[in-house]
Amino acid sequence: MTLVERFLKYVSFDTQSSEETGLTPSTPGQMVFAEYLKSELESLGLEDISLDEHGYLFATLPANTEKEVPTIGFIAHMDTSPDMSGKDVKPRIIENYGGGDIMLNAAEGVVLSPSQFPELLDHKGENLIVTDGTTLLGADDKAGIAEIVSAIAYLKEHPEIKHGKIRIGFNPDEEIGEGAHKFDVEKFGCQWAYTMDGGEVGELEFENFNAAAAKITFKGRNVHPGYARHKMINSIRLANQFISMLPRHETPEHTEGYEGFYHLVGIQGTVEQTTISYIIRDHDRARFESRKREMAHLVRKVNAEYSEDVATLELRDQYYNMREQIEPVMHIIDTAFAAMEAVGVKPNVKPIRGGTDGAQLSFKGLPCPNIFAGGLNFHGRYEFVPIENMEKAMKVIVKIVELVAEKA
Repeated sequence: MTLVERFLKYVSFDTQSSEETGLTPSTPGQMVFAEYLKSELESLGLEDISLDEHGYLFATLPANTEKEVPTIGFIAHMDTSPDMSGKDVKPRIIENYGGGDIMLNAAEGVVLSPSQFPELLDHKGENLIVTDGTTLLGADDKAGIAEIVSAIAYLKEHPEIKHGKIRIGFNPDEEIGEGAHKFDVEKFGCQWAYTMDGGEVGELEFENFNAAAAKITFKGRNVHPGYARHKMINSIRLANQFISMLPRHETPEHTEGYEGFYHLVGIQGTVEQTTISYIIRDHDRARFESRKREMAHLVRKVNAEYSEDVATLELRDQYYNMREQIEPVMHIIDTAFAAMEAVGVKPNVKPIRGGTDGAQLSFKGLPCPNIFAGGLNFHGRYEFVPIENMEKAMKVIVKIVELVAEKA
């Protein structure tokens, strides 16, 4: 099975995760996909294959050299984003993309256009896998899984490439921030690993946001509107008041690079009760802590105005910037950098404006930077992946393995 065939098969599985179930994996489709992958890894002849009850799938490609080589790993996640359906994905290949608009769905008028997504023009002349405009594609992160499995299959077919023991790990629920929570680092047994979960070709990331989630609940008092003077408290208006108190331009749509933000991701409400949900992000730990304190300060300010606790805050940290865990072992970045250059990819070291399982794994004792998987426009109907990007990612995996053995 080729890299592309694998990817097209993988995206046929509905693995959309959910924040609502409280289970691991959060949705049954992820376990169905994990069982399929387990059977594929068995057919490739891998060893130490294990799939636990939470959907964590590990396997080993044994070393083929007598040298003492560090055991390294490659990791990708099986779930797709809750932001859009991943059911009945209907991918198609645009061969030799000409640089114009791509009609994804004529009936619904969905067009993938370089006027909105100028990065398309970077892939003129390449072969693009796109959606039919009704679902996401799932390159995040099934492209990563396909690249890892294809690289392992390639290494099996080319024993002349000497390598140490290689571990691969596929986990559920990365998209809801739970991917690393039940990942058994000791069982995985690596000195370091790489997640194949980045975007555009060349991306190499070892800095990510510090992240927290906030939920603020506003309690109102409903009274007949004709007799509400000095009695009614409209919780929807309280929520709107709170939203307007946060900095207007410290939002995702107004920030880039190392700039942090507050992102309103949900609102549900009636006069009696309204709940709003935020995610808080910043690369700098001190600014991150300041943002959390500001959220708490504004809740106190609203309560002080009404002389009662009309607002309550639930705040939880999600993950931290992995940089502080990677800096002591920067040789693992140097190896990835060298591997990219060796296969003709220009490394693009950049901070992740998001999170990755590698961040949590790094704090659990497994240094784990992130490498490009090749997809773009994740989490929506305009997602696409150039086949050439996936091929380059697969070559980077093979070259990393080779370089680690050579350096040993």
